[in-house]
Amino acid sequence: MAAEDHALAHLQAAGLRLLERNYRTPGRGGGEIDLVMREPDGTVVFVEVRSRSGRAFGGAGASIGATKQRRIVFAARHYLMRLGAPPPCRFDVVLVEGRVEWIRAAFDAA
Repeated sequence: MAAEDHALAHLQAAGLRLLERNYRTPGRGGGEIDLVMREPDGTVVFVEVRSRSGRAFGGAGASIGATKQRRIVFAARHYLMRLGAPPPCRFDVVLVEGRVEWIRAAFDAA
């Protein structure tokens, strides 16, 4: 949770507003989104936060593989279904490895 707290503070300082934290889809096999944020322009940003103490095995960013991305996209689609008209959205990653690194549009829903 400390990594999520750091990521949230970083994103809020950049002007994003928190919509949801740890959004989960119901049932087994669903997905989870660490932070759902909104840019000042209205874009909804689904954020995956990763933290590792070292860079062995590729560091935090290397742990977001295709399966994890599919689960995040699944959860994002579930989240967007609750809205009347889906806004523009993107998938960001925040890496916390001693410092905070924000990767905008880290992957897409394709």
